[in-house]
Amino acid sequence: MGSILLFSSLAFIFIVLTIGPSMTNAGYWPPSPGFYPSSKFRSMTFNQGFRNLWGPSHQTINNNALAIWLDRTSGSGFKSVKPFRSGYFGASIKLQPGYTAGVITAFYLSNNEAHPGFHDEVDIEFLGTTFGKPYTLQTNVYIRGSGDGKIIGREMKFHLWFDPTKNFHHYAILWSPHELIFFVDDIPIRRYPRKSDATFPLRPMWLYGSIWDASSWATENGRYKADYKYQPFVGRFTNFKATGCSAYSSPRCHPVTASPGRSGGLSRRQNMAMKWVQSHYLVYNYCRDNKRDHSLTPECWK
Repeated sequence: MGSILLFSSLAFIFIVLTIGPSMTNAGYWPPSPGFYPSSKFRSMTFNQGFRNLWGPSHQTINNNALAIWLDRTSGSGFKSVKPFRSGYFGASIKLQPGYTAGVITAFYLSNNEAHPGFHDEVDIEFLGTTFGKPYTLQTNVYIRGSGDGKIIGREMKFHLWFDPTKNFHHYAILWSPHELIFFVDDIPIRRYPRKSDATFPLRPMWLYGSIWDASSWATENGRYKADYKYQPFVGRFTNFKATGCSAYSSPRCHPVTASPGRSGGLSRRQNMAMKWVQSHYLVYNYCRDNKRDHSLTPECWK
């Protein structure tokens, strides 16, 4: 009996180690980063820092939580009152369950309105999905993008270790003069360093959120489209954070950091947590895509 129990235990451990990374909603959680930057920055209400940008009839506020939705008639978007040149930008977001193919729920930095056709952008985007499949979180960086369809994206896509439709989770971007860091519940999932001025956003950007129909590409490269028999598609936002140096701040304004050290960057534990996420939940990395023209993304060069 003892040998049978030992064999069963070893078999169970082997199964967990083998298929654990795919158990996205089974409690297979990243290691603690040891530091929680969201706790450093004060939350604000939507009305304190933002305004409606489009689709005002598809936007409501209830108990400090903003709901924006997409139906057959319109989507909705919002924008920060002021632009920033660096900072920490976060929100707790809860996504729509069920069939959401073709629908993008986004939280991002951009200066597209100030520089149309030649803008910078830093994205957190949730790509809609079909029944039984997990959401994909896409992070992306545009540098002086082109409006003619030749935008050079720097996409990294992740699955999540939880169901983002069950509860609010905190998603954030840290933008400093040296790097961009993307966070999920204070766990860094991606770091994009400033390797050159040509590949890093340096001009002021506003903070945006939106929900819209991107059926042409959002879900499995456009294979599945938005189906409005499941409307409305709702994205919920709360616990807004937008702290840093605005475009109107003194040149002496000191950029915020997202690590315990004064020098910025990530701590050893934060780096370990990020590497763990990337080894278990990263599903696409533009630098590893052999179909891409990497002469346009020199940051990928070894």
